[in-house]
Amino acid sequence: MGIGGSFDPIGIIPSEVENTPNRGKRLIAGHVMSQRAFSVTNAIRRAYTGSFRDHRLQGDRTMRRILPFLLVTSCLLATSGSADVVVLNDGKRLEGTLLKQNDTTLWLDIGPMVIELDNNDVKEVEETGDDEVKVVRDDLYHTVQNTRELSSKLQAERVMSSVIKVQTPGGLGSGVVINEDGYAVTNAHVIQGEQDLRAVIWVPQPDGTRKRTTVEDVEIISVNNHLDLALLKMNHPRGDSFPYTPLESYEGIMVGQPVFAIGNPLNMEQTMTEGVISTTQRNFDGLSYIQTDTPINPGNSGGPLFNTKGEVIGITNMGIPSGDNLGFAIPSRYVKDFIRNREAFAYDAMNPNAGHNYQKPPTRLEDGVAPQLRP
Repeated sequence: MGIGGSFDPIGIIPSEVENTPNRGKRLIAGHVMSQRAFSVTNAIRRAYTGSFRDHRLQGDRTMRRILPFLLVTSCLLATSGSADVVVLNDGKRLEGTLLKQNDTTLWLDIGPMVIELDNNDVKEVEETGDDEVKVVRDDLYHTVQNTRELSSKLQAERVMSSVIKVQTPGGLGSGVVINEDGYAVTNAHVIQGEQDLRAVIWVPQPDGTRKRTTVEDVEIISVNNHLDLALLKMNHPRGDSFPYTPLESYEGIMVGQPVFAIGNPLNMEQTMTEGVISTTQRNFDGLSYIQTDTPINPGNSGGPLFNTKGEVIGITNMGIPSGDNLGFAIPSRYVKDFIRNREAFAYDAMNPNAGHNYQKPPTRLEDGVAPQLRP
């Protein structure tokens, strides 16, 4: 067992990291170390925690005693070159290679050992690994290469400022900024029949807070009612660049994959909810949607659905009020296609026929195969 209970001094590597290059290392109180480094590390350990085999780790008291050991070890034994930096809540920093992180635990390789940390003790993770994160701009949106999966908690902190609230005289919804120039995507039904739009953004401050700011200058660029998507253009009040979030680089979503949504349900600003993907292809009116058990409520419409890489995998657009945990999102492939072909859906307030209008087909008179299609 790890910190918080008794343990066997020699254990096995957790299944979450057993297929990593650390497979040949020893697990000690939730930490993995190589045989070569065992004697050196054990000597350091005794200086802080006493006899290792007779010791039992108990709660925060032992955590305070073992953290100096971890910090010293990371400084003395960390590999050379670039590394990821884990910043703890008390300001201490651990350098190493981030192996994996889920909603509760983080595993960091600091050279001779792998440290298992509770996410509640982690303030943030600074990625500076050897695989350089590459941001690629494709038309108006961005994609990212070599980004890593982190917990929903940490990713939400990163992407929160890219989520906006869209206000109209008739109601409100959410949206997401897709580039630094202020282009944002929302649902067509959020702005349907409206021209007087405002947006609320949250501007990051040096002290880590976000300042609520209203953007009065919002322009409707394109609207596709069939996909229920709209493209907006905001002009920053101070002329600054906008925080944005990349779209999913390629469609790799899977059933059971953890996701989270950020929006303004019932005008409750910057609300985060999380869940999993229930199915990747739910058919409505000839279009396939992402189904998720992430709570989607009025006001979430137009907001982003994120994966744990911090990418937008969909735009939330509807839920079923009579059913719990039935939310739906427009997949990013539709969003990309809409942005690339935005000129075909260009908005013109003086011309209601601008763009494409899709009429609903007539209802069937009877069930079954149409006579023209029968053999």
